[in-house]
Amino acid sequence: MKVNLRTPEVMARVQEQVEHHYHSSLVERVRAEGSVLQTGKTVIRLAKQFGFCYGVERAIDLAYAARKVFPESRLFLIGEIIHNPEVNAQIAALGIRNLLDASGRPHVENLGPEDVVIVPAFGAEVSLLEEIKRHGCRIVDTTCGDVMSVWKRVRQNATEDVTSIIHGKASHEETRATASRALGFGNGRYLIVLNLAETDRVCDYIRGAGSREEFLSAFSGRFSEGFDPDFHLNQIGVANQTTMLREETEEVQRKLKAAVFARDGSDANFRLFDTICGATQERQDALKELLGGKVAERPLDLLLVVGGYNSSNTTHLAEMGEQIVPTYFVRNQECLESADLIRHFDLHKKEEITSEVPWLPKSGEEAQVGITAGASCPNNLIEEVMLRVLSLRGETLPSA
Repeated sequence: MKVNLRTPEVMARVQEQVEHHYHSSLVERVRAEGSVLQTGKTVIRLAKQFGFCYGVERAIDLAYAARKVFPESRLFLIGEIIHNPEVNAQIAALGIRNLLDASGRPHVENLGPEDVVIVPAFGAEVSLLEEIKRHGCRIVDTTCGDVMSVWKRVRQNATEDVTSIIHGKASHEETRATASRALGFGNGRYLIVLNLAETDRVCDYIRGAGSREEFLSAFSGRFSEGFDPDFHLNQIGVANQTTMLREETEEVQRKLKAAVFARDGSDANFRLFDTICGATQERQDALKELLGGKVAERPLDLLLVVGGYNSSNTTHLAEMGEQIVPTYFVRNQECLESADLIRHFDLHKKEEITSEVPWLPKSGEEAQVGITAGASCPNNLIEEVMLRVLSLRGETLPSA
């Protein structure tokens, strides 16, 4: 049974607690002053858009509300509410337990009608939700509206005998949830592609190149049961994980449409819907502006991207940054150990590394530091990073 907690009365009760945990008066002040903080020879430039989006705020609000409304009940969360370790630690501190074990396997056997299960912002797979419902649990659904828009499109594909090509990360909660909806009522199909190289492989097969066995081997575990590329690539529709890079998704769409046209002489067997999250796009556009702009006629010396290492939209911001300027993807201010030592996530090694390099211009030298964050990073973490940069530079925060 789904429970609606988003009422004015309930939200008023949780607002103070949520703001206490995640709000930053400094960040709001800097934003109001043009997103630039200058003190001494240090200039910190914030992207015009970063941090919590509406969908993330809603998910967090509902998790806090669930504890307020059901103070004596057992509360469970399917995985992580969002991809940020600090936020997830706060959720755990409310006594909300993870329904998944360390391997990601759900434990629903002991659930009952008095229990409350929270669905995270990414959504959850249909089969898991059905199992939870069979136990009679109360369900608080925080799934983002943009994610549900993608589900609507892939369900439509299933009813029209169109295979959904999903651009996303196969292991990501959102992509798994979307793939389960692409099955429709059991007659739908899907294929998941991660990048342009994999898209090219699909396009080659649509054009008649490659063997069926090699194709199925290359995409093992990333297509629906019974998928046959000889039949199920005849009509295709492109969907995506909402936090992918827009430019890449658009290129995936273009390549697949061109392949269908080359095979058929028309694009009648190709479907396309724009399903990139608006907040994701705003943060990518804001970072482009930050990377391309100048303050005092000087470009950025470096970019700090703040957020959880398993956050897809944050990862893409770091990918964008490293193409232009020295970029460090950090979880929080603790990663900034000194001006010559920083812990950060290496996108290529896919692990946190420690770099013993003079990553921050020394005190006395001019410095332009850019900061951005994905949609799952709270403002209080941004404030802590800003203050840490100033401290390492020997600067003090100017008075309001």
